[in-house]
Amino acid sequence: MANKRVLRVMVAKPGLDGHDRGARIIARAFRDAGFEVIYTGLHQSPEEIVEAAIQEDVDMIGLSSLAGAHNYLFPRTVELLREKGGDDIVVCGGGIFPDNDISELKASGIKEVFTPGTPLTEIIEWVQENVKPRGG
Repeated sequence: MANKRVLRVMVAKPGLDGHDRGARIIARAFRDAGFEVIYTGLHQSPEEIVEAAIQEDVDMIGLSSLAGAHNYLFPRTVELLREKGGDDIVVCGGGIFPDNDISELKASGIKEVFTPGTPLTEIIEWVQENVKPRGG
């Protein structure tokens, strides 16, 4: 067990949303919690996110959206992961969403959804309890 791999998490901003403060805050919190963090930057397509996630061998993708396109971008990312053999990568989301959309996102394969005001410690604890290193 001395070789246990550190969790590798990707923080991604799909679509045209240019607001990345929350994504940067969560990326730093993940890093400070001991996770290895890959941040994709702004304006990524689901295809680019999935390609990077597989290349980087991540255990989790945290999608962040404030632009209202989450009902397409988040499920599309999960769909592409399945197509590319990355269906064991946990996908969660964060951002501003109507309450009605959260259950639909979860039904599409998003494991958890975090909204503004969720304490960083709560998000980190959720990741520690629900995400395990792939293949390890």
